[in-house]
Amino acid sequence: MIHLPGERILIVDDEPVVVEVLSRYLTREGMVVTAVHDGAKAVQAVFQYRPDIVLLDILLPGMDGLEILRELRTATDVPVLFITSKTDPTDLAIGLGIGADDYIKKPFEPMEVVARVRAHLRRYRQMARSSTPFGDQGGVYTYGDVYVDLVSREVRVGDRSVSLTAKEFDILALLIQNPNRYFSASQLIEAVWGHESADDRTLMVHISRLRRKIEPDPSKPSYIISKRWVGYRFNTQDVD
Repeated sequence: MIHLPGERILIVDDEPVVVEVLSRYLTREGMVVTAVHDGAKAVQAVFQYRPDIVLLDILLPGMDGLEILRELRTATDVPVLFITSKTDPTDLAIGLGIGADDYIKKPFEPMEVVARVRAHLRRYRQMARSSTPFGDQGGVYTYGDVYVDLVSREVRVGDRSVSLTAKEFDILALLIQNPNRYFSASQLIEAVWGHESADDRTLMVHISRLRRKIEPDPSKPSYIISKRWVGYRFNTQDVD
């Protein structure tokens, strides 16, 4: 992989050893690392330093990682990777559900973190270069009340503008470009996450979040349909 030096990494963690180790390994990869140690400074740091990726601890003094992420997702889709000692699946699901792109459990291997960071940066750069995911040359898709512009990455439902994270948009873009075609969970994970760490639960959380944003009734989805043992599709067969 061709690695572009100077990518900005923001670490938000109150453990000096964690910050020191991650900073050393990421800096060695040519990245520019900034660190803050409490939640109150994290949001300000994101908008001040405009990082390419954020490594965010969940347990922080002041605002915790979940609160920080909620605030960030109202204004930016910068990739956020949780680094956490919490092992409760509910906490991790909440993090994914409000917009985290990935999570890494403590204790971790520093090179694993570097690999995850590089994978997310690579995918984010590819999206920025093409403006559309998966090599599509652009286009506007409208089914029912859902409007998707692949070039501007604009999504509307009726007259309402919808804010999606990068991966939510990628899921929707792939499905809407292939209406009524089922994609298995593994196909979606490969297309959207590539070689990054993701599993069926991660996908399910992103699908659930996407449904809450575009479906008239998320409990009875009419657009993003799932079929057990088959996968997911964007339904256009009975929408006006």
